[in-house]
Amino acid sequence: MNATVVGMGAGAVLAIVAVTLGFWAFVVVAVFMAVGALVGRLVSGEIDVRRLADVLRGRRSSS
Repeated sequence: MNATVVGMGAGAVLAIVAVTLGFWAFVVVAVFMAVGALVGRLVSGEIDVRRLADVLRGRRSSS
């Protein structure tokens, strides 16, 4: 699957949740989807945890 298909699926899920359960359920589902995407990228090694921690601390890197 490419990014377009995944984005369309995520949009469909969010739309269904918004219509059936309301705004706050939509927000909760969107937050959990974002957290899940972040965890997935961390597990797959696409995000370097040390560099992410440095960015969150406000440290700059030379590389």
